[in-house]
Amino acid sequence: MASHKLSRSAFERLQEEHYDLTTRGRIEVANKIEVARLMGDLSENGDYHAAKDEQGHMEGRIRQLEHLIENAEIIEAGAEGEVAAGTVVTIMYDGDTEADAEAYLLGHPEETPPAGAGVMSLNSPLGTALVGKQVGDWVSYEANGRSLKVKVLKVESA
Repeated sequence: MASHKLSRSAFERLQEEHYDLTTRGRIEVANKIEVARLMGDLSENGDYHAAKDEQGHMEGRIRQLEHLIENAEIIEAGAEGEVAAGTVVTIMYDGDTEADAEAYLLGHPEETPPAGAGVMSLNSPLGTALVGKQVGDWVSYEANGRSLKVKVLKVESA
């Protein structure tokens, strides 16, 4: 069972990042390590230790990307004007004005939101409640022991 719901664009971006890190990234880090090794004593070689740290972080990210890609469920866009994975939804909390509205890209934390928008997880209480809603709909959800209500002001493709 896939555990990471991603838009097609996020999935493709993660695949590209994985390819880049496993090809160009590994070669660059290996070159940095080799250059630092040529500087002599490794016990006090800051460049060598920095390159090894970079390699460790990069390999960790590669493993993370592999997990995300292997366990991804691609969520296709919903109907026009309907909140779904990969859409940017603008909401207003009950009691607020439209000037207080907030925009979110609905998806996985690995998604890249457009400028001015945050990312809202599909698995969050609000994210779950918003899926399938349209402009003008009021949505109620529970969070932190409170009942909250938001209005969908705008839905657009990311």
